[in-house]
Amino acid sequence: MENNAANVYIPAFYAGRSIFITGATGFLGKALIEKLLRSCPEVAEIFILIRPKKGLSVNERLKKMLNNKLFDKLRNEQLSSFDKIIPVTGDVAAENLGLLAVDREILIDRVSIIFHVAASVRFDERLQEAVFNNTRSTRDICILAEKMKKLVVLLHISSTYTQIDKPVVDEIIYPTEFDWKKMIKIAESIDEHALEILTAKILGTMPNTYTFTKRLAEQVISDYSRSLPCVLMRPSIVISTLIDDPISGWLDNFNGPVGLLIGGGKGILRVLWCEPNIISDFMPVDVVIKALIIVAWKHGIKIENKIDVYNCSGNSIKPITLESMVSLGLGLTKDVPMDNILWKPGTTITKNFLIYYVLILLLHILPAIFLDGVMKLFGVRPILLRLQRKVYVSNSALSYFLLNQWKFINTKLLNILDNLSADNRKEFGFAYQTVDTLQYFKNGIIGGKIYLLNESMDDIEAAKRHYKRMDWVDTITKTLFIVTILWILYPGQSHDDRTQYLSRRAIHPPIFGFLRNWKNMCL
Repeated sequence: MENNAANVYIPAFYAGRSIFITGATGFLGKALIEKLLRSCPEVAEIFILIRPKKGLSVNERLKKMLNNKLFDKLRNEQLSSFDKIIPVTGDVAAENLGLLAVDREILIDRVSIIFHVAASVRFDERLQEAVFNNTRSTRDICILAEKMKKLVVLLHISSTYTQIDKPVVDEIIYPTEFDWKKMIKIAESIDEHALEILTAKILGTMPNTYTFTKRLAEQVISDYSRSLPCVLMRPSIVISTLIDDPISGWLDNFNGPVGLLIGGGKGILRVLWCEPNIISDFMPVDVVIKALIIVAWKHGIKIENKIDVYNCSGNSIKPITLESMVSLGLGLTKDVPMDNILWKPGTTITKNFLIYYVLILLLHILPAIFLDGVMKLFGVRPILLRLQRKVYVSNSALSYFLLNQWKFINTKLLNILDNLSADNRKEFGFAYQTVDTLQYFKNGIIGGKIYLLNESMDDIEAAKRHYKRMDWVDTITKTLFIVTILWILYPGQSHDDRTQYLSRRAIHPPIFGFLRNWKNMCL
C-alpha cells in the first residue's frame, strides 16, 4: 500500500476524519488549522486544546485567534469552515491534559488523527515546568491515544535540536541515558526549588531545559510506538511563510532570523554574538505545515505500525551563513525600512565574548540609558534599557546554537516531496530547488512590519525619508567622533613639540593599530 502512496489524494485521506490538535493557538498550530481547513475542506472537525488565559475563556481565545490576518483568505472563501473548529478546555501542563471526563470521551470516540504540537519553547524555563509541558504532556497524549479505536496516526512535533550532542543528526530515534518515566516522577515529587539546584547536573551536556525535555518526549513516542501509529517530525527554526499560502511573509513572533533582521532594521540590535560562518538552519512555517500534513497522510495509509522519523531542516536546501544573512538583511532594511528607526541599521558580528560584552555596553546599554533619560525629560515612559536587557538575555540563551554547527539529514523528507503526485503537489508541494532567498527575506521583513510591528507599507516613503535622516545623523556622529579622537591624540602644538609627541607615541602600544584590526578581531 505504501508503494502506491503517491497516487492517493491527500485531501481524500483527511475527508470525514476528526482531528485533535494541541498547541493550536501557537505559531505552528494556527498555520496547521488554516491549511487543513483550506486545503482539506472535507475534514469532519478539528478539536483544539485550549486553556483559559488572561481572563479569556476558551471560546474568547478561539475568536481572538481567528481574527488573525492569517485566516483572512479562509474567512473570505470558506467562512463556514470555522464551524468545524471545536475548542476543548484543557492544559498540556496539567496531568491528563486537564481534560474534563466528558471531553475525554468525545475525543476517544471520534478522533482518528492527532497532531501534538504543544510545547514550551522557553530556553530558561524551570525544569519542572518544562517536564510537565514537554514530556509529561506527550505521555498523557499517548495514554489518551491508546483508547482511541479510530486512531490512524499520532504525529509528534519535536525539534532538530534535541540531538545537538551529535554533529550529524539522522532521521532515526536515538537512545537517551535518562529515563523519561523517572524524570516525570522526579518533577512530580521533588520540591521545585530543590529541583532547580539539581538542574545543571540533570541536564548534563544539554544546553537548556527545552532541548532536554523534548529529547525525553522523543523517547516517550518511541516507547508508545509499539502500540500506536506514531510519526515524529523534527523541524529546525520555524519562521515566516514562503509564498502566498495563504499570505507571504506572515509570522506571529520575533524568534529566529527574521526577528534578528527586524531588531537590526530598527537600529536596536547593534552587535550579535555568533560564529559568522555557521549555516543558519530555518524552515518557512508554511513548508513545515505541508510536511506535517504529508507525513501524517503517508503514515496513515501504511499497513505496518513502524515509527517514522523526519528531519524538517533547511541547511542542505538553501544554505546561507549568519554573516551573509546579516549583510543581506542590512541591505533589505534600506529598501524596506522600519518606521521611526532609532538609528541607522548596522550590526557587528563577533564570536569573541569579551569583545561582544564591551560592545554591548558601548552600543546597547549606554545609548539606551541616554535615550531613556531624554524620554523621561519629555514625559515618555523609558523602555530602551529594558528592551536591550531582553536582547542581551535572548542572545545569551541562543549563543549555544549561534556558535555551533550541525548537519541535519533530511533525505526521507525530500524523497516524499519529490515523489508527490501532480495533484498533491499543487496544494502540498514545495519547490525547494528554486527558492529565492533574497525575495524570501524581503517578504519576511515586510511581514514583520505588518504583522508584528503593525506598520503599514503605505507609509514606506516616509520611512525611507527618516532612514536617510538617520543616515546623515550616523555619518555626522561618526565624523565628530573621529575628529574628537584626532584632536585628543594630536593636540595643537608647535612642529618640534608635535615631532616629539609622535616619537613618544611610537614607543607606546598604538591605539590606531587596535582600531585598524578591530574588524579582524571581531571575526
